[in-house]
Amino acid sequence: MANARELTPKSVENVISEDDFQKLLAVLGEVKYGTVTLFIQDGKVVQIDKLEKIRFRQKEA
Repeated sequence: MANARELTPKSVENVISEDDFQKLLAVLGEVKYGTVTLFIQDGKVVQIDKLEKIRFRQKEA
């Protein structure tokens, strides 16, 4: 799995820690349908929300 330094500029450590970045990657890997929202405060990630949709197929009549 990639780390923050490989994917983003050096200043990324001022925005999100390596540990939190790995958590974000894990959340992104879990969501099949839905959204991931980052909450930023004072230029730093303070919260990650995940909203996952579960889709059901309708049987044709």
